[in-house]
Amino acid sequence: MVRYAKEHKQVTRQRIIEKAGQRFKQDGIDGSGISTLMSDAGLTNGAFYAHFTSKDDLVAHVLAEQLRAQIAQYDTLPPGRPGLEGLIREYLSPEHRDHPGAGCPSAALLDEIGRCEDGAKQAYTDGARDLVEEIGARLTPEDPKSARGTAIGLYTMLVGTLQLSRALSDRKFSDEVLEKGIENALAFMR
Repeated sequence: MVRYAKEHKQVTRQRIIEKAGQRFKQDGIDGSGISTLMSDAGLTNGAFYAHFTSKDDLVAHVLAEQLRAQIAQYDTLPPGRPGLEGLIREYLSPEHRDHPGAGCPSAALLDEIGRCEDGAKQAYTDGARDLVEEIGARLTPEDPKSARGTAIGLYTMLVGTLQLSRALSDRKFSDEVLEKGIENALAFMR
């Protein structure tokens, strides 16, 4: 039997999490079986339980990682409100709408997260709280807690707008929803 270094196991685990994140956002949590998830990662089904206790355990790790990565992307934006404006425009773009597998886990998975077990809900809650805090810090850097209500409203507006735009079969109407969403979000944050 070949023994792998601890680093190999961590790299493999991270690959499973990344591939599962893409697949979940593309096909949904319920639409993604363990065999498909492991195949995406280039592994056999049997390797799954060496890394996760259950699919719900994987979902919790995926959500935590996806939201951490989303916050890390915010660090590449200009500080304060200019960065937030850029985030709004990027979030409510046709590119983000058209590529859910590479986008925000909230817009792609929110309805399913509500039906997940407590571990996944807790991972999502922690990440959503961090996102709201990041938005609040950009709205009022001197007192982020004072902007919490506005940050929550902005976050829900962005996620809901993107979800609606993805649900529409009429491309022109979907584009209009995104455009109006940007206008409304920018007005809301003033």
